[in-house]
Amino acid sequence: MGRNNDKKQLFNYDNCIKKSNELSMAKLSHGLTLNQMQLLAYAIYSTQQDGKTEFIKAGFEKKFNLVDYKTKHAKEDVPKLSRLQFSLVDLENDIVDYLNVFQRIKYDNGTFTFKWSEDITPHILELKNKYVITDLTIASRFQSGFSWILYDYLKSHYGYWHKPLSKEALMKLFGIENKKSYQSNTGLFRKKVLDVAIDEINAYTELEAWYTLEKEGRSIVGFDLHWSSGEKIASATKKQVKELDAVVSAIHDDMFKYINLSDDEKRQQAIQLVQQTEKMKIHTKEPITITKKHADGLLWDANTVLQQLENLYNADKDGNKQKPYFNWLEEDEGADNIE
Repeated sequence: MGRNNDKKQLFNYDNCIKKSNELSMAKLSHGLTLNQMQLLAYAIYSTQQDGKTEFIKAGFEKKFNLVDYKTKHAKEDVPKLSRLQFSLVDLENDIVDYLNVFQRIKYDNGTFTFKWSEDITPHILELKNKYVITDLTIASRFQSGFSWILYDYLKSHYGYWHKPLSKEALMKLFGIENKKSYQSNTGLFRKKVLDVAIDEINAYTELEAWYTLEKEGRSIVGFDLHWSSGEKIASATKKQVKELDAVVSAIHDDMFKYINLSDDEKRQQAIQLVQQTEKMKIHTKEPITITKKHADGLLWDANTVLQQLENLYNADKDGNKQKPYFNWLEEDEGADNIE
């Protein structure tokens, strides 16, 4: 049984990818840079969203807030990903059995095109039982690829609260088992790799992670990884945001009809109602920062306001001459956005 903590994480299921537990624990035969991990994740995201096996570089850059990703980087990353393999074996075993990730991956004038290997498709497209969900909004905050590797690994052990690994197995997980400086200097490995990953996971995710040392005499021979899981709070869905935007936009488009009523009291009431929905606009923009529950409340409020405005307008149609329009927006220039 896993541990729980008090951390809460807004979880956007519209911005997530799914991978089988096995794939999340898999050792990649070629160590990837952070950008290459992001590129692989975006290929999975594109496929799982709408079945597309191509995407433009600009979309990838926007998803991960990349400002310095150039064409030369794409040309370097594609050959690396084309050789990408994974192994579905226990880290403590010395079995050599690698499977290809891509049959083909291509970059041409700003567009990535790829074809998955038949070995990997069950791990990203035919998921029925255990799988790991990764919110790319969260993962995009990582500055180290080691953080992403460890985050995936811990999440793939759902229901666990600790996992002891030898130093050699942990270095295999991070793909640095052949780095001599880390082999001979455990303190350097902790500082440059393990502690970096732990710190970023604790800073940006719903997990709280730490470790204890396993020693033989004075030598560190392994690490017992510990973690607890926080509550995932689902963010508003695309459908909710689209519906909210539709109602708010309808009110905005007809606002002059509502606020130019002949009756002073009704006009002031209508102005306040329109101003109320104008403050909701911020919640229809990317990135989505409200929960599903909050979105339901805003939708209820927006639809209620629309009905109230229509009632005021219909009640005002009594043949009275409407008064000239005045700039109601200036009346409340300092209004704050709602939370």
